[in-house]
Amino acid sequence: MSAELPVAFALLLVAVAGTATVLTRDPVRQAAVLAGFGLALAVLFAVLQAPDVALSELAVGTALTPLMVLLSVRKVRRKARSERREEHE
Repeated sequence: MSAELPVAFALLLVAVAGTATVLTRDPVRQAAVLAGFGLALAVLFAVLQAPDVALSELAVGTALTPLMVLLSVRKVRRKARSERREEHE
């Protein structure tokens, strides 16, 4: 029974982080919450004794995916800003 407790806690952590990611509306904040979700998944995989998957999730889910989201948001905002400038000229 004591071995089930860390798995249940990790699953709860993933559920809470996933829900928070979905409910966050601001893309910049969502990227930060998405990094936390990736970290929660990495913890779950580590608890389930899958260290290779946990390391992959740590790299991709915690670092690369939120970075890609932030870069995309930055590009979209720059493009919108330049289009507004062109309309005013």
